Amino acid sequence: MAAFDINFYKGKKVLITGHTGFKGSWMSVMLANAGAEVTGYSSCSKEGQRLFDLCGIEHQIKHIKGDVRDLDHLTSVMKNNQPEIVIHMAAQPIVRDSYRDPVGTYSTNVMGTVNILEAVRQTDSVKSFLNVTTDKVYENKEWAWGYRENEPLDGYDPYSNSKSCSELVTHSYKNSFFTDGLAAISTARAGNVIGGGDFAHDRIIPDCIRAVMKEEKIVVRNPYSTRPYQHVLEPVYAYLMIAAKQYQDSSFAGWYNVGPDDRDCFQTGALVDLFIKHWGGKAGWINQYDGGPHEANFLKLDCSKLKNVFGWKPRWNLDTAVEKVVEWTKAWSAGQNVRIIMNKQIDDYLSAD
Repeated sequence: MAAFDINFYKGKKVLITGHTGFKGSWMSVMLANAGAEVTGYSSCSKEGQRLFDLCGIEHQIKHIKGDVRDLDHLTSVMKNNQPEIVIHMAAQPIVRDSYRDPVGTYSTNVMGTVNILEAVRQTDSVKSFLNVTTDKVYENKEWAWGYRENEPLDGYDPYSNSKSCSELVTHSYKNSFFTDGLAAISTARAGNVIGGGDFAHDRIIPDCIRAVMKEEKIVVRNPYSTRPYQHVLEPVYAYLMIAAKQYQDSSFAGWYNVGPDDRDCFQTGALVDLFIKHWGGKAGWINQYDGGPHEANFLKLDCSKLKNVFGWKPRWNLDTAVEKVVEWTKAWSAGQNVRIIMNKQIDDYLSAD
C-alpha cells in the first residue's frame, strides 16, 4: 500500500478533543500545516507551561474550552461545527495521578469516551472516529513478547484500567450504534511518547530536562523498567493515517497498536543515558526508587497489524527521537521560535524514509 499523504487533510473538517495537550498540540500543528479546518475541544488546564501556548497554534484553529464530561456542551459543539473526522485524545493521562484521584480519572477517561461517542452518534457529518488509548490497556503479564490487539484488556492501575474501559465502551458503541458503516470507528493503542514541548510531571524525558537545566542529577525511579518509546510524531502520524484510511474505506476500522520496533523498547536507565549523550555536558543520573505505587516493569507492543494493513513503519529510531527532543529543548531554552522548530521537525519526519 502506498504511503499515506498528509495532504488528504487539506480542507477536511477535523475535531480534536484534548488539543491543548502535548500530543494534541503536535497534531493540531500538523493538521493546520496540511490545510485542515481544525476545531479543538479541551478543558484547557493551564498548570505550568504548555506547548499549545508556546507554538501559537491557537490562532490557526477554532479553540473551544469544554469538558468531555459535559455531554450537552460537547454535543452542541459537534453539531455546530459538523466535523467529518473526530479524534478523541482528551484524558487524565498520568498513572500516579490516577492513584491520587481515581474517581476523576474514571470520570474523564470513561464517561468522556461515552460522551464523545454519543455526540458522534448524534452528528451525521462524522465519517471517521478514532479513540486514542494506550499500550497499558492490556492485562500485563510482563512476558517478553509484544501484546497483540486480540489480547485481554485489563489495565492494573486506575489510569490503565480506565483506558481499558474506554476501549470496551468504544467496542460497544461500534457494535450497538454504528453497524450501518456510515461512521467508521477505531481505537489506537500507543506506547510511551517523547518529544519537544512535553512539560508533564512523572515522565522521564521532562524529568531529565528539568534536572539538567537546573544542573542537578536526574532522578530515575525505575531504571530497569522496559517501555516502547517513540517520538510523538510517530503516533500522531499513525492516528491521522488510520482516521483517513477508514474515512475512505470503513473496512479499515478496528483496533491498532502503534509502537516502535523491538530495538526501541528501552530500559528507562538506558533511555536516560541516550538523553545525556545528546544533551552533552556533565549531566548524570541516580537510581532512586521512591516507593511509589505499582507500575509495570516490562511492556511491549506487537505492531504487525498496523504494518501489514497500511504498510506503515516507524520513521525515526529512538536515537533520532532523542536528538529531536534535545534540538527542540535547546531552541526553546535559547528563546527561539518553537513553531519554526516544530514545522522543521514535521517536514523532516514526513520526508524521512
